Amino acid sequence: MTTAQNAARTDGAPPATDSPQGAVPAGTSPRLYSPDLAPTKKAGRSWGGYNVFTLWANDVHSLGNYAFAIGLFALGMAVWDILIAFVLASVFLFVLLSLSGYMGSKTGVPFPVMSRIAFGVRGAQLPAVIRGGVAIAWFGIQTYLASSVLSALLVALAPGIKSWEQHSALGLSALGWLSFMILWVVQVLIVSYGMDVIRKYIAVAAPAVLITMLALAVWMFAKADWSIALDAGTPFTGADRWLNILEAAALWVVIYGTFVLNFCDFTRSAKSNRSILLGNLVGIPVNMLFFAGIVVVLSGAQFRLDGKVITSPSDIVQTIPSTPLLVLASLSLILLTVAVNLMANFVAPVYTLVNLFPRKLDFRRAGVVSAVIGLVILPWNLYDSPVVVEYFLGGLGALLGPVFGIVMADYWLLRRTKVHVPHLYSEDPQASYAYRGGINPRAVAAFVPSAAIAVVIALAPYFSGISGFSWFIGGLLAGLLHMVLPGRAACPTDDIDGESIAVPSA
Repeated sequence: MTTAQNAARTDGAPPATDSPQGAVPAGTSPRLYSPDLAPTKKAGRSWGGYNVFTLWANDVHSLGNYAFAIGLFALGMAVWDILIAFVLASVFLFVLLSLSGYMGSKTGVPFPVMSRIAFGVRGAQLPAVIRGGVAIAWFGIQTYLASSVLSALLVALAPGIKSWEQHSALGLSALGWLSFMILWVVQVLIVSYGMDVIRKYIAVAAPAVLITMLALAVWMFAKADWSIALDAGTPFTGADRWLNILEAAALWVVIYGTFVLNFCDFTRSAKSNRSILLGNLVGIPVNMLFFAGIVVVLSGAQFRLDGKVITSPSDIVQTIPSTPLLVLASLSLILLTVAVNLMANFVAPVYTLVNLFPRKLDFRRAGVVSAVIGLVILPWNLYDSPVVVEYFLGGLGALLGPVFGIVMADYWLLRRTKVHVPHLYSEDPQASYAYRGGINPRAVAAFVPSAAIAVVIALAPYFSGISGFSWFIGGLLAGLLHMVLPGRAACPTDDIDGESIAVPSA
């Protein structure tokens, strides 16, 4: 029996029963309960406001986010339009993430278990697999992006290694394979030590990233004689201007649709809801405006210099004339991308896999499995295929809005935050979340049409004018259907915490 399982039996907990993975508390099913899926004890939770802030300090400044935001400048949005879009998006995200974070803080459970409330103890596999599938693909892609920075750094330090680029296998050069596998192994090692090491890693990475990006922006600003271009030459005007601002804000929220969904994976370890609110306040509105400022300086300064728009901060880093500074900036970008990957694209599939196979996988084993899948899909080929990125990953991403709408409507509007946490781990037909064979047909009936509509809007060329709003449309429609469809069983009035079956927080 593990330490965590023993801990679940303390403080008056019911006696444990045997399962293939050891012992679980009485009344819980070994097919639904494991130490990694169990609620966390309220005493001893270690994530404070600073830790929540570092989530955003790392994630907001990812290379993918910079590519998206700089792309807005390239598409014709003026500097002030970009700033307005980020103000709107940050306010909306602060609200969504605070609501989502509260769920994890109150119950102490990860997202796959949280979704059992609305979808049922069996039906919850559907949203968990969707979220995990998106994350695994992006884990591989982000690792590939970071490996390209590492490859450039290795060539700068040892020019002779550039010859490795002449040999390739499965679509990637020998140098690319070396860089990718180095970062792949590093991430697997970090995850193998659990959430506490992830927390410590991102706490160290955050200030390094912020200082580096600020220094890079100041350097570019000075290089452009302390002035920047306010647009790329053809700014939007009139109604088109505001439509583009709203769509840019919506797309920025969609980028965080994954994180909004499984934020409870992190806040289940938060000391209090106040810590979440404080961390979100500094990490989202304040930090996102800082990010937007960096974006407009980098893109505007580069355009002022040569009339070209960069695609990523890595383009600027590679032009740094000083080798020591080039090394530091490149290492910072690598440090950043690894931190983003761990938070946004590693934790979610780990919990998904543990939820699918609680008797066979723990956090460490699931992390290795996730990483192996992220490798064998050859993510560089996915990234180089616009069809795959747009239709496969874009379609999966559009499904997250309906999932979020159903979970939030069920928790906040139908149940009014009342949850019987022990019943989330019970297969008793009379338990609160048993529904019909463990599946809530009402949630499924709300999800299917909403998901279909969201995917069509996201991918069909006919709806290109509103495709950026597909996440919102799907989420609102699914939440509304979940509220009004007939057949909802009376929601329990009991609000029972999970302390009797809880394990210590990481």
